[in-house]
Amino acid sequence: MFNKLCIIGVGLIGGSVAKAARAQGLAKTIVGYGREQDLVNLQTAKRLGVIDEFYIESVEAVKEADCVVIATPVASIEAIFNQLKPFWSKETIYTDVGSTKGSVLAAAERVFGFIPDNLVPAHPIAGAEQSGVEAALVDLFVHKRLIITPASHTNVEAVQKIRTFWQGFGALVSEMDAQHHDSILAATSHLPHILAFALVDMLGHKDEQTEILKYAAGGFRDFTRIASSDPTMWKDICAANKSEILPLIEQLRAELAKIHGLLANDDYQQLFSTFAYAKSARQRFLNQFEVPTMSKSITFHIQNGGKLQGEARVPGDKSMSHRSIMLGSLAEGVTHVKGFLEAEDALATLQAFRDMGVEIEGPVNGELTIHGVGKHGLKAPKNDLYLGNSGTSMRLLSGLLAGQPFNSVLTGDKSLSGRPMKRVTEPLALMGADIKTTEKGTAPLVITGKAGQLNGIDYVMPMASAQVKSCLILAGMYAQGETSVTEPAPTRDHTERMLAGFSYPVKQEGSKVTVTADGKLTAADIDVPSDISSAAFFLVGASIAEGSDLLLKHVGINPTRTGVIDILRLMGANIEVLNEREVGGEPVADLRVRYSPLKGIDIPEDLVPLAIDEFPVLFVAAACAEGQTRLSGAEELRVKESDRIQVMADGLQILGVDVGGGTVTSHGDHRIAMAFSIAGLRASAPITVLDCANVNTSFPEFKDLVKNLGLDLVCEES
Repeated sequence: MFNKLCIIGVGLIGGSVAKAARAQGLAKTIVGYGREQDLVNLQTAKRLGVIDEFYIESVEAVKEADCVVIATPVASIEAIFNQLKPFWSKETIYTDVGSTKGSVLAAAERVFGFIPDNLVPAHPIAGAEQSGVEAALVDLFVHKRLIITPASHTNVEAVQKIRTFWQGFGALVSEMDAQHHDSILAATSHLPHILAFALVDMLGHKDEQTEILKYAAGGFRDFTRIASSDPTMWKDICAANKSEILPLIEQLRAELAKIHGLLANDDYQQLFSTFAYAKSARQRFLNQFEVPTMSKSITFHIQNGGKLQGEARVPGDKSMSHRSIMLGSLAEGVTHVKGFLEAEDALATLQAFRDMGVEIEGPVNGELTIHGVGKHGLKAPKNDLYLGNSGTSMRLLSGLLAGQPFNSVLTGDKSLSGRPMKRVTEPLALMGADIKTTEKGTAPLVITGKAGQLNGIDYVMPMASAQVKSCLILAGMYAQGETSVTEPAPTRDHTERMLAGFSYPVKQEGSKVTVTADGKLTAADIDVPSDISSAAFFLVGASIAEGSDLLLKHVGINPTRTGVIDILRLMGANIEVLNEREVGGEPVADLRVRYSPLKGIDIPEDLVPLAIDEFPVLFVAAACAEGQTRLSGAEELRVKESDRIQVMADGLQILGVDVGGGTVTSHGDHRIAMAFSIAGLRASAPITVLDCANVNTSFPEFKDLVKNLGLDLVCEES
C-alpha cells in the first residue's frame, strides 16, 4: 500500500504497526522517528528488524513518506503537529493511534488553524501489559476493534486507505465521530482504568496491605490488571478526556451510594436485582457485541449409519417455558417452575422480566422461582430489552408491553432483526398500540406504552400463527372491552391453557378465543413437559434408522402440537403413545418409536400449522421415504430463522435425495442443523453441517443426547 511508512513513536503500538505492516507486505520501507532520548529504543527497533531505518530529525523521517503514523502519547500529539507543520505534505496520509480523538482534532485545529483533510484519526482498541518495542506483537490487532474518527471534510480516499491498512492487520474497523468515540471509550476503558488505579491505591495504603494482597484471589488480579498500565499515559488520557470522564464518575458515585443504602437498610431483594441485572447485562453485551470473527464457529461432523436405542427425556417445552416466565411474573404470589428449558431463547425472556423488576431465582437444573409482581407491577426497563434470537419473546412481549404505563424498546440479534414483525404490530395498531418498526417492518420495536388506552378488537387472523394469537391475547389483558382472536386453523394453545392455570378468565368458542382486562393471575406451580419439537428429531431418527427402538419420556402431547406424530404415522411410522396423563392442564405421555419403512404422502393441510416447527426434520423423513411427499400451505416456514423450505431443499440436493453425504450449512438455523444431523443415520457417507452455534438457542443438550442414543456426532468449535 505504501512505499515509505513512517512510525513516530516506536513503542508497543507503533512497533506492532510496523511488524504487522511488514508481515502483511503493506509497506516497502518502514522507518522510525523519535527524540534523541529515544535513541536506544530506536536502535533496538532496528536491531530487531521492526524498522528498516530510524531518524531523530523529523524532516528526514517524513521525507517522501506516503503514510505517517503518530504513535505517541496523546499529550504529545500537538507538539508532533508543530514539528510536522513546516513540511506537511498533501501527498501524505497522516494518522494516529491515540485513545482520545477530540483532543487530536482540537490540537490539529490549534496548530494549523483548521483540520487538514489528509489527517485520519484512528484508535486501535488493543494493548498489552508490557510496553516498549520489545513487547511489540505482529498479531496485536488481529480481531481487535479499530475506530476511525474523520472530520466531516476528511478526504474520502484517505479514510478508505487507512481503513484498508488496518483491515490488512486483521482489525475490525468501525467509523464514528470523535465525540461519540470519546464518550464510549470514557465508559468502557477510561473509567475502568481509573477504578482499578483507585482500588489498588486505596488498598495499598492500608496498614494491612501485605495480608490483603497476600490473600487476593484471581478475581482481584483480573480486575486490577489494568492498574499496571503506564501512569503517565493514563494521566494524559484523563486530562484529554476529562469532560467525558467526570460525569461518569458522578454517576458511579450515585450507584455506589445506592448500593450503600441498600446494604445499610438490609434491602437484599433490591441488591439481588441490582446484581442480577449487572450479571445479565454483561452477558448481553458479550452476546450482542462480541466481535463476529471471534465468535465460536460450531461444526457438526456426523459419521453415517447407526441407530437410536434406549430412553431419554428431552428438554422442557420452549413455548411453555417462555409463557411460564411471562405469566408467572404477572401473577400475584410465588410461582415455582420445574422442567424449564435453560436455552438461550427462554433465558432471553427470563432476563427481560428481570430487567422489568421481577425477582426470579434460578434456573438451577430446570427449576426456578418467580416472585410475581401482579398484572400492573412491571417497571420500566433501564435499557433496551435484548431478546437474542427469540421471535417468540419479541412477538409476545410486543403485545404485553403495548398496554404498559412505560415505554420500551425490543432488540435482537442479526437473525431476529431480519424477521417480520408487522404481523403483530399491525393488529396491535388496530387496538391503539403505538409501535414503530424499521421501514422493512423489522426490529428494533420502539413501543410507546398506552396504559388504559388500548381497545379490544375482534380479529380474524389471515394465517394461522400461535405467536400472533398469543400476542393479541396478552394485549387484550390490558384493553378496554373484549379482545377476540379467530384463527383459520388450530395452532398451539399454551397461552390459553396456562392463563386458565393461573386462574385468568379465558373464553373459547370453536376457533375464537376471547379475553378482557377483568381478572387477575394467581401464582401456580408449573411442571413443563418435554418439548415435542425437540422430541421430533428423535421420532424421525428412530423411524428411519433400521434397528432403532427408543422411549421418549414425559413429552407434551398438546393436541395443537401433535401434527408431527400424525404426519409420521400417515407415513407409516411405528409410534406408540404410552402412560397418558395430565400435568398442570397439559396432556403428557411417553412415546415409544421403532424403525419402520416410511412411504411418501400428500401432507394434509390441516396438519401443517400443528407441525410448523417440525418440518425441517420431516423433510429428512420424506427424503428417506419411498415415493413422493408433497407439502403445501407452509408459507410460515419461509419467515423463520431462515427460509426453511429453501435451505432444506438446497441441503438435500447437496446430500442427494437418498441422503448420500457431503457438506451443508444450517444458515444459523438451529432446527436445520439438527435435522441434517439426524439425516446422518441413513446417509451413505459422512455429513458435515456448518454454522451450528444456534442449536444452543433451543436444545443445547442435543449433541450429547443424540450421541448417547447412538448417532456418531462430533462437535468442532473454532
